[in-house]
Amino acid sequence: MKILYKLASAAALLASLSAGVMAQDSKIGYINTQRITTESAIAKAAQTKLEQEFSKRGKELADLQAALKTFSEKFERDAPTLTESQRASRQKEGAELNRDFQRKQREYQEDLNGRRNEELQQVLDKANKAVRKVAEEEKYDLVIQEVVYSSAKHDITDKVLKILNTGSAK
Repeated sequence: MKILYKLASAAALLASLSAGVMAQDSKIGYINTQRITTESAIAKAAQTKLEQEFSKRGKELADLQAALKTFSEKFERDAPTLTESQRASRQKEGAELNRDFQRKQREYQEDLNGRRNEELQQVLDKANKAVRKVAEEEKYDLVIQEVVYSSAKHDITDKVLKILNTGSAK
């Protein structure tokens, strides 16, 4: 029985030693995805593209909101002098303007969010290609996104950003 215990202990010791040796041979890196999506040239270009694409609709919404505010202020001023039927008619008109504004604002947000997600996915796809390129060229065994803590020596975000910004992540 003692021989079996000693053999098991020796096997466990060898396994832990070999795991330690294998861990020393592993090369691990991580990337900060938030930096990729805010600092890379392709992310900035995507943001500019979205701003251009949605600026006209954003201005139309702002104009509609201003018109709704003006209508509401005018109604408040004129309400004491209006007949009951005029007041009801204007309230109905104001409610319709408000519903129209709310609908357009909701559609705008849904469209903007959908396009933002499309552009972000394209940025992340290119970033993943750049990560693979760095990992293959520098022989990384593992690259992790978003870590709680790691020393700066494992951070490859700057290398990925360099590839993305030079456009060599095809």
